[in-house]
Amino acid sequence: MPIAELQVYSVEEADVTGGVCLVRCVGGVARAGQVYAVGELRLVLRRIERYGRPVGFFDAGHVAKVHLTGAVVALLSRGQVLTSVPPDGHPLDALEEWLATGPPLGDEPRPRALRSLAVGWMQDETVPEAVRLRWGRVALAATYRCAEAEGTAGPARGAEPAAVRGYLIREFGPDRGGDPAALCRELLELIDLTPERAAEEARTWRDLPRPRIVHLRTIKILITRMALVRPYLADGDPVAEAVDAWVAVRPRLP
Repeated sequence: MPIAELQVYSVEEADVTGGVCLVRCVGGVARAGQVYAVGELRLVLRRIERYGRPVGFFDAGHVAKVHLTGAVVALLSRGQVLTSVPPDGHPLDALEEWLATGPPLGDEPRPRALRSLAVGWMQDETVPEAVRLRWGRVALAATYRCAEAEGTAGPARGAEPAAVRGYLIREFGPDRGGDPAALCRELLELIDLTPERAAEEARTWRDLPRPRIVHLRTIKILITRMALVRPYLADGDPVAEAVDAWVAVRPRLP
């Protein structure tokens, strides 16, 4: 069963014990009794109301008034997404095992929800570095599953994984965070233009069909990812020279 996700429309009541919110279910099935994560804090979904009547659950695409237990309800903001978790949370080692071999968890995480969870822990500077690196690997695996589940192809398929890999390299260095040259080589292989051809198209990009404009913008994102790890490449390396050629073109792209 996919993890449930609730997007907050408004906080209608709140005190130190909890409160009432109007929410939209944007994933999975929300059920009374579920536990939802807000960072490291937890909320319990005690009651659901739809059209003035209590119900046991509601699913994606529907709106409901929910009664939540937890003082953090007062701090929720419009648009914030709450993610359901097992009462004790998914242990990191269980997520690592699931991503490696695919065994079932109590609630199977959707790749997008898992990526958001893992990126949050990866970037949390209060967490030990070794644990942040492990969460980074979970985030990276989840991004690949996102691309597979959502049918992402071409250059766009490399953009999200590159963001995670680039962060790990910049934050923890190339020894622990990953291989910057390998990252750049993989991104260069995804680009189906030469820098000269991209510069030529960029001169009249406003006249191009929308799909072509989106394609050029995706290439620009890949260039940005490469530029962030360029300081770790040796001058004179063919990969570094290729990255430099693309970085020179980047300002002209839409």
